[in-house]
Amino acid sequence: MDDKYKTRLAQMVECDEGSYHFYYSVADNACFQLSGKVFPELNGDPLKYFAESGAVDESSLSALAVFSGQIKDGIKKGTDKNSLAVDISVKLPDSAGFALCHLYALFLRDEQGKITDIHYDLRPYSQLEIFNRDVLKMFSSDKNPKLYSARCKKVIDDNPDKEIAFIQFDVERFKLINETYGVEVGDELLQFINDTLALICTEEQPFCRLTADVFMIVTTFENKAYLLKFITKIENMLSGYKGMKYRFVFGVCIVEDRTLHTRAHGDNASLARQLIKGNALQNINFFSGEMKSTLKKKKSIEDDMQKALANGEFTMYLQPKYSISTGRIIGAEALARWLHPTKGMVSPADFIPVFEENGFIIKLDTFIWDKACKYIRSWLDNGIKPVPVSVNISREYVHSFDVTAMLLSLVEKHKIPLSMLELEITESLDSVGVQDVVKKMKDAGFKMLMDDFGSGYSSLNMLKNTPFDVLKIDKSFLDEFMESTRGRKIIEHTIMMSRDIGLDIIAEGVENVEQALFLSHCGCDAAQGFYYSKPIPADDFARKLVEVNR
Repeated sequence: MDDKYKTRLAQMVECDEGSYHFYYSVADNACFQLSGKVFPELNGDPLKYFAESGAVDESSLSALAVFSGQIKDGIKKGTDKNSLAVDISVKLPDSAGFALCHLYALFLRDEQGKITDIHYDLRPYSQLEIFNRDVLKMFSSDKNPKLYSARCKKVIDDNPDKEIAFIQFDVERFKLINETYGVEVGDELLQFINDTLALICTEEQPFCRLTADVFMIVTTFENKAYLLKFITKIENMLSGYKGMKYRFVFGVCIVEDRTLHTRAHGDNASLARQLIKGNALQNINFFSGEMKSTLKKKKSIEDDMQKALANGEFTMYLQPKYSISTGRIIGAEALARWLHPTKGMVSPADFIPVFEENGFIIKLDTFIWDKACKYIRSWLDNGIKPVPVSVNISREYVHSFDVTAMLLSLVEKHKIPLSMLELEITESLDSVGVQDVVKKMKDAGFKMLMDDFGSGYSSLNMLKNTPFDVLKIDKSFLDEFMESTRGRKIIEHTIMMSRDIGLDIIAEGVENVEQALFLSHCGCDAAQGFYYSKPIPADDFARKLVEVNR
């Protein structure tokens, strides 16, 4: 930038005493401070200085990194934006602490849209502006939706010939992040998401934080491929805050009836989002009319669950575990069943996911744990030689309370050998801190079983340092890999490798003699599945145990 232009630009901004203006020439990699000095003289990228100098508060570094990344992309690839802005906390000259500031970048672009020059304006917020900013956020939320709803309606009204989508998303198992890293870090993550959305979304793409960890964006789009690309961009830019592992779940409602209130479209997006929770293979769900009946079923389950527990509608079934070589029962898995007085047997596939989502699974699991211990005690009292019973531990609550102490108290209450109660938990790559909990349970004396190995996220990599004692090969793994010679080799070598490193193996979902013989040939002698027995009432299991093991 020549001296004459530099002087003229400085004269234009000198009247703005409350801001710091600086100009960056991309070609020259030169920075000129036009009004106020927010950093020492330098010739390079001012954003790089901000990131490395300690002038920006740690809580704002991730938002600054996204802001810088957007500008770098605009320099290399071009952009259709004329400006970009972000709120960051900066330590200003002659200031003891950090001040919340608005950093605004105005671009000059060449014919290809690539950024050639940038005029930055760094302006500290006044206390009144910070207050008004917080009020605006409050009134842009689902609790006070008028302002946000009006913006959404404007998008619909202004684009009669364009497709419009309501995109709602949340952080899966956000409660676990709070419990593992602390509420302060959880709040920082939410602020990072909010700040990054401000960088991603244009004025024509209104967004807001609805409540807790739920956000929504309304956007026009050309086709479904464009929409999926936009969602993927959001997911990529919002992931990896402070190195944490977390996953987003998206619900999408494409506007068909433009006469509906914007809240209806948001509700439909919310429904699509809720119905995909817990799906390991998919995290984007599009609303359809059929989802209404699914929601109705879910509501019916939630309406009845408390009464069902109080009235004794839940019961424990046991599925035997067999030795393939001897045909004897070597254990059992305790499973919850719901016998509804008017609906009959409610499928676990219907109620378990609902309970895991709303937290009721804690009450149901503790009920089953107590039942399992009670039945083991009854076998001992009646002269029946017991076999170990495994109970399920949900990852949803392992950090919520001291599960190990609870289980030990039940063992003590019913005065049963600790070896008779085994614990099953699903380990996966997104299980923050689960291995620590498993180790604590194992140190207490419990035998630990890794459930569902070979499905979802599980992989051989996690076996390197696993604290588990037993792998339970999932039915889907067995079914899929039994279909080919190569697949059978994978099963065989998985079993051999696991045994070599000291892990026992049990196969779930064994449905025919071919599978049983193959597993036995591979060195896996423990199996459960319909070939041997479906889950049966606990009293029936006791009779079968005596009959088979006599």
